[in-house]
Amino acid sequence: MTSPSNYSTAPVSEFLLICFPNFQSWQHWLSLPLSLLFLLAMWANITLLLTIQLETTLHEPMYYLLSLLSLLDIVLCLTVIPKVLDIFWFGNKSISFSACFLQMFIMNSFLTMESCTFMVMAYDRYVAICRPLRYPSIITNQFVFRASIFVVMRNGLLTMPIPILSSRLRYCAENMINNCICTNISVSKLSCDDIIFNQFYQFVIGWTLLGSDLILIVLSYFFILRTVLSIKAEGAVAKALGTCGSHLILILFFSTVLLVLVITNLTRKKIPPDVPILLNILHHLIPPALNPIVYGVRTKEIKQGIQKLLRRL
Repeated sequence: MTSPSNYSTAPVSEFLLICFPNFQSWQHWLSLPLSLLFLLAMWANITLLLTIQLETTLHEPMYYLLSLLSLLDIVLCLTVIPKVLDIFWFGNKSISFSACFLQMFIMNSFLTMESCTFMVMAYDRYVAICRPLRYPSIITNQFVFRASIFVVMRNGLLTMPIPILSSRLRYCAENMINNCICTNISVSKLSCDDIIFNQFYQFVIGWTLLGSDLILIVLSYFFILRTVLSIKAEGAVAKALGTCGSHLILILFFSTVLLVLVITNLTRKKIPPDVPILLNILHHLIPPALNPIVYGVRTKEIKQGIQKLLRRL
């Protein structure tokens, strides 16, 4: 670690987000598909929320969980994409010290909140298929309320130390972040302090939260598949799996983009540095844009509710 005496003693009050340092000339072209995806994500999630709110037949626990997912998607999009487009369109690369770490907190906490919400939704499907007679007594509005509190508190409290640890580091001179967003790794490596504990905490907490959610999701679908295969009534298997199809597609969107992002970061020396940056942005756009569309297309009740909503407008 370089000695702090080699750095300027002037404290850093803001950072500069240097998006795609090797390809800045085509940022304006990239802003077009990103802005369209952003508008699609916002429109689709707001439409879904309004549909569930206005359609009384959708006032059920499963749809309340879907509303929670849409709210998380909206917050994630608004936290990341407007600033990225501001950089692309107007060249406003500066971001204040406090705004950077607030963005870092929201990204880390809401990403794990989404993962936890998928886990709760998997449990909902498990009870619906494996314990159908007990479903009305287990999956209640009170259950959804308690599950939502658990999702927010578990992930918010456990990820809060990440931006706190990063903000307490000394930033002596360098303030240019080679990224479009304030990720913990991109920011903390600018510090003139030791960042080993900071990175270790993020690694442990990230894999603990996301890994435990993934294990529970896999277990839920293992029991679902075992139950479905034991059903001998004609058409029952297809019907049972159909109720899980939308949820599985959403998990695939979420986990695939995240997995690609992890792999590209691990092999960053073999690929252009701009690739992980782009994937990080897309991870905050593609799942939020596609999640409500998948449920809107595959769920008859939501599709009918959206049609009613559009006729009112």
